[in-house]
Amino acid sequence: MRVEQVGDGTPEIAVVAGIHGDEPCGVRAVERLLDEPLTVDRPVKFIVANEEALDRGERFVDTDLNRAFPGESTADEHERRLAAAITAEIADCLTLALHSTQSYAEPFAVVNGIDDTARDICPQLSVAAVVETSEYIEGRIFAAGRAIEIEAGLQGSDQAEENALRIIREFLTATGVLPGDTMRRDVPAYKLLRPIDKEQAESYEVFAENFKRVDAGEPFAAADGEELTAEDDFYPVLLSPYGYANVFGYAAEKIDTL
Repeated sequence: MRVEQVGDGTPEIAVVAGIHGDEPCGVRAVERLLDEPLTVDRPVKFIVANEEALDRGERFVDTDLNRAFPGESTADEHERRLAAAITAEIADCLTLALHSTQSYAEPFAVVNGIDDTARDICPQLSVAAVVETSEYIEGRIFAAGRAIEIEAGLQGSDQAEENALRIIREFLTATGVLPGDTMRRDVPAYKLLRPIDKEQAESYEVFAENFKRVDAGEPFAAADGEELTAEDDFYPVLLSPYGYANVFGYAAEKIDTL
């Protein structure tokens, strides 16, 4: 884990990148930002989290870091020890955590709940949606403290890096770290309802588009050519053929506009 602070004093704002070693967009964005002569109005810490997994180009070493929080300092698994160290660093901070995905090219935010912080900060970020995931937070960075996760775009893409850099700047401006103003926008909010299970098969397809409603009876995916149809209306989130081992993604409902 690498930690760099900009500004004097005790930071209440943090940016975490590199939680997964196969998602380098946030790390590259942080490095580009740190290469600049930053002028800050309040201190901020930047954390490059799973350096060992990043060096290997693999998602994790022993276990998924974003399922290991708040961690355990004496654990056998590298990521559980690392989660404990990160938790100690960000426990008193509002944290922006950067990810990328195999399912959606546009950036979107993931929050533990639609609270005052989400309503204030998320409309100041260049995100297509906000996803409330309070029923599915076990082991995620939300267990370490207040956080907003960003899925910055498609994994490994240059655009995800550009999106991550822009959103870091917006977040730091919205929280008073960087001087200036942000532009507020209306952002649709969704709540995860359930995972969409994926049976074992040789090949998978996805027909539905993320954040576009699927109507009851409509085919949304296929396993070995056999179509799966929706039992009721839902909005797909993180839906992809191969992004997860056991699920296609999640079904969500639209709940609000921030």
